[in-house]
Amino acid sequence: MTRCGFVTLLGAPNAGKSTLVNTMVGAKVSIVSPKVQTTRSRVRGIVVKDDCEIVLVDTPGIFKPKRRLDRAMVAAAWQEAEYTDLRVLMVDARRGLDDDTRAIADSLKNNRLAAVLVLNKTDLVKPEKLLELSAQLNASYDFKETFMLSAATAEGVKEFEDWLAQQMPESPFMFPEDQVSDLPNRLLAAEITREKLYMNLNQELPYVTTVLTDSWKDLDNGAIRLDQTIFVEREKQRQIVLGKNGAMIKKIGMQARQELEELFECRVHLFLFVKVREKWGDNPELYRPWGLDFNA
Repeated sequence: MTRCGFVTLLGAPNAGKSTLVNTMVGAKVSIVSPKVQTTRSRVRGIVVKDDCEIVLVDTPGIFKPKRRLDRAMVAAAWQEAEYTDLRVLMVDARRGLDDDTRAIADSLKNNRLAAVLVLNKTDLVKPEKLLELSAQLNASYDFKETFMLSAATAEGVKEFEDWLAQQMPESPFMFPEDQVSDLPNRLLAAEITREKLYMNLNQELPYVTTVLTDSWKDLDNGAIRLDQTIFVEREKQRQIVLGKNGAMIKKIGMQARQELEELFECRVHLFLFVKVREKWGDNPELYRPWGLDFNA
């Protein structure tokens, strides 16, 4: 009998949820960057281990929301936490029990939502601090199990994956065995470009940008043509994204195209357009591709 279940990863921004999903899946299914709040929507990564299929649900980082988009992101994370087979609270062991993590753990406890504790980034923390943090968290919250791992180096990930497989309920597989994600290619392509914006732009600018794939054309020679629009809120931001003589947008486009070609294993012709749309975060049309609730 096969097993299949959903595992929802929860945590503060930059706890390493997306990195763990990519490591376990063995492919890029969720974008990552050193900046917080990179993940904006729910992303499912699919791991097949023998007769078990583990569906990892990467959620936006949970924090105190300020904007409409923030509220929609946090609401999406908690919605996934409610309907799942297993919840995982991921903690950046370097930061320890910060205010965001404490608030998440309190919500899990108050709503009687059982969870597993994962201390991440163990390669950057001394063993005695890890043990101290584990004892501190388990003294306040009743976690089912505690794991210590490094999503970046994969240390401890196999043991965690083996344990997850044992916890999954008996069920037919929900996805084909060769599928690694349920993210549509158009959205994944837009996310790859948005990742490059996060990697190349400074301060708050990445947070006031978004990317849409306007068109996807499969060409006769096997290549793909992608037209994407990068939305910003002000003309000054548009000028920064373009860069002097178009240098910045050229750099972003080149990095995105290279990764897209690796991802889709074909030639990609990527055309980027930068447009000003004031208060795009208040436009419900831009929430739909992410599956976010505009009214959250």
